[in-house]
Amino acid sequence: MAGLRRSGRAWAAASAFPRLTRAARRWLSGADGRRVRAAPPWRILFFGTDAFAQRTLQEVHGRRSLDDGNLLIERLEVVTLPSTNCGELPVRRYAKMNQISVHDWPCLTECHHFDVGIIVSFGALLSDVVIQQFPYGILNLHPSLLPRWRGPAPIFHTLIHGDQVTGVTIMQIRPKRFDIGPILMQQECPVPPRCTSDELGAILAEKGAEMLLSVLRNLPEYVENQWEQSKEGVTFAPKITVADSWVNWEEQTVEELDRLNRAIGSRLPLRTLWMGRTVKLLDLVDVEEIPDLPAATQEQLIPGTAHFHKESNVLLVRCKNGWTGFKQVVLKKLLTAADFYNGYLHPYFQGNAIHQNVARFQTHTPKAKIKKMPK
Repeated sequence: MAGLRRSGRAWAAASAFPRLTRAARRWLSGADGRRVRAAPPWRILFFGTDAFAQRTLQEVHGRRSLDDGNLLIERLEVVTLPSTNCGELPVRRYAKMNQISVHDWPCLTECHHFDVGIIVSFGALLSDVVIQQFPYGILNLHPSLLPRWRGPAPIFHTLIHGDQVTGVTIMQIRPKRFDIGPILMQQECPVPPRCTSDELGAILAEKGAEMLLSVLRNLPEYVENQWEQSKEGVTFAPKITVADSWVNWEEQTVEELDRLNRAIGSRLPLRTLWMGRTVKLLDLVDVEEIPDLPAATQEQLIPGTAHFHKESNVLLVRCKNGWTGFKQVVLKKLLTAADFYNGYLHPYFQGNAIHQNVARFQTHTPKAKIKKMPK
């Protein structure tokens, strides 16, 4: 080992002994005089919360030994958020089931007795004071090809924007800003056709865990050879909210609605308005697979127009460039497409044969905030 370097906060290793035995190169001297491990087994503090982080933790916890039988991980503890009214977060639940010590954030004790931190889907910025306590810093597993899709929701935005290639980045975190640190490893991954965010998340979590384990096997070398992110091609992936689930029938295409539904549908169903009331749209279907679709009348070409296709039991809705379809909706209660037709569409057609434009979903327009006049 010729040396050990960490950008910005270098740990200077002696370069006079490139061919040391495993035992002899177990420890190096840090810049502040602390002893720094130069090889496994590592002492790791894992920061995470959700199912994506739990998959990574599970892989790391289950692969604590190297192929030659030597330990890769000597100590593993977890930092996560406290339980909420919705129950325990996946990382906390897994840690408790497997007798892994858990620390509540932000009540965190000193971290100087760990070699490296790992942070996955944590959602909180760590201070420089915390980062500095780890000789090898804190590694972040991020499911995108940074600098594309910096932020808390990279998988969702990958699907929403129709990316055909994504990937995983292992990087070192920096204080004050998310996802800007130097890269230790990065690998591409094709986005499977018409996959959901849950399916893509599982693929990237497995791939990312393998990458993380590879980095841990040769941690000093990866830290020494890290590189800064490109300043070009930066995009941001802000948190997904209910506002993202509202359908704009006039502006969104069939393809865009399909991507949006696959990205967020399992967490936030698509929403629209029916006579001023919120309707959730469930079970989106590919209308190209529906045989014998009727030719649209001029009236039905208007975005938002709803039409029940009896043969397939699908509620068709007109968007910017064609029909999209749903098998179920929620309006006060869960309804099949046939239920919605019988209870809402059919009565309007019967009673308003001349004014059939009432049989349309409306695009939600957020109310403008009224600014108070200064006194």
